[in-house]
Amino acid sequence: MTLRTDSETTIAVVSEGPHINTVNLRSYLDPLVDGGLDGELTAHLIAGGRSNPTYELSDGSRSWVLRRPPHGLVLPTAHDMGREYRILTALRDTVVPVPATVGLSYDEDIIGAPFYVMEKLDGVTFRTHEQTAELTHAERKGFSDTMIHTLAALHGVDIAAVGLTDWGKPDGFLERQLRRWRRQWEGAHTNERAEVDELLNRLTRSLPVTRFPGIVHGDYKVDNLMVDTFDPRKILGVLDWEMSTLGDTLADLGVMISFWDEPGDLFNPISAGTTAHEGFGTRDEAVQKYAQIRDIEIADIDWYIVFADFKIAVILEGIHTRHVQGHTVGADFEGIGDMVGPLLDRALERASASSHHALRA
Repeated sequence: MTLRTDSETTIAVVSEGPHINTVNLRSYLDPLVDGGLDGELTAHLIAGGRSNPTYELSDGSRSWVLRRPPHGLVLPTAHDMGREYRILTALRDTVVPVPATVGLSYDEDIIGAPFYVMEKLDGVTFRTHEQTAELTHAERKGFSDTMIHTLAALHGVDIAAVGLTDWGKPDGFLERQLRRWRRQWEGAHTNERAEVDELLNRLTRSLPVTRFPGIVHGDYKVDNLMVDTFDPRKILGVLDWEMSTLGDTLADLGVMISFWDEPGDLFNPISAGTTAHEGFGTRDEAVQKYAQIRDIEIADIDWYIVFADFKIAVILEGIHTRHVQGHTVGADFEGIGDMVGPLLDRALERASASSHHALRA
């Protein structure tokens, strides 16, 4: 792995290809699992991941999941395998459902990059409008209620009790987020877009005060939840913790609502209508339910939703840039770049319709 400086942003260049050295990995994993591995270790890329490549490992009788940083250009503070591993380990005995961790390694001689291994949960994730259409009204309502309750539970975790007081700095979190995603855009984009500067200016002018600090997942959405195959109202695990930190918990609510599609409105291009069915309820109802569970008042949710659309657009542009440069692995990357414009447009439309003057103009 080498480092390259581009536009005052230091970016890591990960050159390892899509194949995993299972011989080395077997030697690493064998002493970490109960009874050792039973047979030859195999690995295959799990479809659907657009950021950290995720692999299913198997010894023929048991399975695990491996996560590693993406191939290509990677910001040095992003995709930290140690952070994902630590948050999962810390939350293991809380009310927040997470997969159990097995091991973490920074030894790049094993597979060519840092990685961690966790248990494989036996459930399903909902990624499409068609999948959730197959659920009953009661199942959709139960799943959406559990999703909101789980987010509220995460935000209520006692950080001292789980050893995460040094996990991040809530003070100045939103300011740092704006700087971070500005740098992310400047460091990896293929097209100049005036909407980016416009949104950053509006978000900076209308920056809210953080009133509810806590653990932030960073990417809390429908397809980052593994649910029970036979009872979709039961969440088995919250996945993809690569952006987790301590910060403003309403940022997570903004992300969840960004992906909360409603019939008749412009869908988030990633979720593409996954929640646009009866039973899920409206975005406003989801925000109200979350506020009721936490017993808080939320007056400035527009800012967080606009910021979520903007952040997601920047992330997608970064993935698109890696894909153009030939550094992505797996399928479903061709249309990523086409999602960026609609998200930025939607963010501007929401900002312009907001009741907050500084965000609106």
